Amino acid sequence: QVQLVESGGGLVQAGDSLRLSCAASGRTSSNYHLGWFRQAPGKEREFVAGISVSGGTTYYANSVKGRFTISRDNAKNTVSLQMNTLKSEDTAIYYCAAARRPIVSDTTTVDYWGQGTQVTVSS
Repeated sequence: QVQLVESGGGLVQAGDSLRLSCAASGRTSSNYHLGWFRQAPGKEREFVAGISVSGGTTYYANSVKGRFTISRDNAKNTVSLQMNTLKSEDTAIYYCAAARRPIVSDTTTVDYWGQGTQVTVSS
């Protein structure tokens, strides 16, 4: 099993930056692909970014490409999401995710979810 705990959410103004972090634990956590999803009120949970086991390959939703950067530190078993030039439409609960297969664009292959952390961007 893999446990995921997010941190770093908060309230910021449009144009600001924020860095989210997710701590993974479990005997096989280092063998999982990791990623981030988000869900705004009244909307479906959507893919944000994914990263391979080694950290050598990344994937991004078009809405965040060029603004967000995903990274992982396998020595610390953490995955981060650096969010720059935040917009009001980025407001959502952000969830960390782990999967045996690459996290590219959907929620169906996710094996484990974190509890979520709120990100609110004021305009």
